[in-house]
Amino acid sequence: MTAVRSESTELSASSASLRFPPGFVWGAATAAYQIEGAAAEDGRTPSIWDTFSHTPGRVRNGDTGDIAADHYHRFRDDVALMADLGLGAYRFSVSWSRVQPTGRGPAVQRGLDFYRRLTDELLDKGITPVATLYHWDLPQDLEDVGGWTVRDTTERFAEYAEIVAGALGDRVPYWTTLNEPWCSAYLGYGSGVHAPGRTEPEAALKAVHHLNLAHGRAIGVLRSVLPATAQTSITLNLHQIRPLTDSAADLDAARRIDAVGNRVFLGPILGDGYPADLLDDTAHLVDWESLVKDGDLAEIGRPIDLLGLNYYTPTLVSDGRVQTEGPAAPRNDGHGSSDYSPWPGSEHVAFHLPPGETTAMRWAVDATGLRDLIQRIAREHPGLPMMVTENGAAYDDYISPEGQVNDPERIAYLHGHLSAVHQAVSAGADVRGYFLWSLMDNFEWAYGYSKRFGAVYVDFGTQRRIPKQSAHWYATVARANVLQDLPEEDGKS
Repeated sequence: MTAVRSESTELSASSASLRFPPGFVWGAATAAYQIEGAAAEDGRTPSIWDTFSHTPGRVRNGDTGDIAADHYHRFRDDVALMADLGLGAYRFSVSWSRVQPTGRGPAVQRGLDFYRRLTDELLDKGITPVATLYHWDLPQDLEDVGGWTVRDTTERFAEYAEIVAGALGDRVPYWTTLNEPWCSAYLGYGSGVHAPGRTEPEAALKAVHHLNLAHGRAIGVLRSVLPATAQTSITLNLHQIRPLTDSAADLDAARRIDAVGNRVFLGPILGDGYPADLLDDTAHLVDWESLVKDGDLAEIGRPIDLLGLNYYTPTLVSDGRVQTEGPAAPRNDGHGSSDYSPWPGSEHVAFHLPPGETTAMRWAVDATGLRDLIQRIAREHPGLPMMVTENGAAYDDYISPEGQVNDPERIAYLHGHLSAVHQAVSAGADVRGYFLWSLMDNFEWAYGYSKRFGAVYVDFGTQRRIPKQSAHWYATVARANVLQDLPEEDGKS
């Protein structure tokens, strides 16, 4: 067997400044449950993440999002901080149970008012609001009657989309239906490391289809409510998958993970339907013929204006059944520890940690994965505009005796990945923006407050905000629309 060539893990160094296209959008992103807090205020009721985080043993240290970064009460200060950092756009998500507490029926205006005030504050500071309708926080009432495993949730989501678009559509120019439905389906219903914590492969695949269908129905609603100038999208955490070797078994492992991880969304959303190999790989788990009703694929495939891409690290796989000695094959896929796989129909695939530098999440640092992913989409779907809607890294940040947070590793990570975006753009990809994950440290799902992705340090005990060195560096890039070479001491690019 021949190992994957080392060229795939290196970006060529550049000695020149890299200028991005005119109008390139520079922003940062957050999610409602991770930062808002105010979990029981102004009519908000529990989401699946409230229930999950309050269940003993589900989240590290028993952390919850009850207070988080208290953004609900501090949003004006946070927007002022964004303005100070020169951000052109802010990608936020709306809490479904804050707007529609049971997931059905009329809106709670106090909940909508928060997002109206947030949007107005952003616009007042010259920051473009970018709204995501769903970032994993399904109202618990809907999960109690089946959640994403039942078709009715797609109808409820369409109604919710109409409510939010009706309230904010005259001021928000960019709309995303779902953030990372892969995580909602497979981590929530497959491996159980995310809310609602179920471990049922069939349920995970049903959730995939219903999330896809919810997206399509929401696109239809958004198009009927929003101005013609509004941009609609979905954000996918697509996996840049590489086989450990060029053996037939490892190549098939990569194919399988690409099917269940990428093409299960790309196919129907971009009008090609579900791939035949995916249906074959998972036929023993779900009856696709009865799951996918007449008209579903047409609805899912409604045209979108943009595709959002989230990327952090590449995925290295092999066929775990091909083993001659040693312990059982690992599942080092970076998605939390569980006895249950988030890859239905591909439970035998082994995941490996690529060699080299890693982040605090033990994710490999490899910017070529982002470049290759963008170029793949550009090649397979010519003319499709894209935005990098999440990219960033967690490191073990701390406040120095001088009161600063120095994070050269994050700066090097961002520099490398922005260089990768520029390479893809230079090769012809239509990438229109980049959103740093995350604006601030937050509740990092099952990791609680133990992992810090933010450009802004949050002292959760006092809620003090301290922009990290990387925040100031990113602000310089965003204002100039130019990526300069890193000084040697800041790390390699």
